[in-house]
Amino acid sequence: MPEHVTAVEDSVCRNLEEVADTAHDADEHFITAVMLDIPDQGPQAEMLDCGHPPPLLVRGDQVIVPHSRRPAPPLGLCALCVRKDSTDPFTLEPGDMLLLYTDGVIEARSPAGAFYPLAERVAAFPPSSPDALLHHIHRDLLAHTGGRLTDDDAF
Repeated sequence: MPEHVTAVEDSVCRNLEEVADTAHDADEHFITAVMLDIPDQGPQAEMLDCGHPPPLLVRGDQVIVPHSRRPAPPLGLCALCVRKDSTDPFTLEPGDMLLLYTDGVIEARSPAGAFYPLAERVAAFPPSSPDALLHHIHRDLLAHTGGRLTDDDAF
C-alpha cells in the first residue's frame, strides 16, 4: 500500500506544480486521506493514514477508533517532507461496519460553537444497517448544526 500512496503523492505534486498558484493563493494545498487494504479473505485489514481523521469501526454496540500508530503526512507536501509510510493492521469481523467520513463532519459546529461528536453519537445510535446508520448520522448532524453545514459532509 505505501507504493499506492507514493503514486498518489506524485500525481498530487505534479498537479500542484501545473495548476496551483501558491504565490497568490496561500490556502491549503494538500490532501488528507486514509488508504485501506481490505482483503477478500480473512479478518486482517491494513490502514495508512495520511493526516485524515481515522475511520470508525462499528462492532455491534461498540465504536472503535483504529488510530494510526505511525501516521503519515498529508499528500501534496511534495519536497517539504520525505515519505516513510507504513501501514497499521486492524481486524474486521463479520458484521463490522467501517465508517469513513470527511473532516467537515467532525468540524461541523452547533450554533453555540460545539464540534459534532461523531464517535460519541454513533455509539449512542442503536445497531442498524449501513444505510440506516448513514441516514441517522446525517439527520443528527443537521440537527446539531441547526440545519446549516458550511463544509463538506461525506460518509
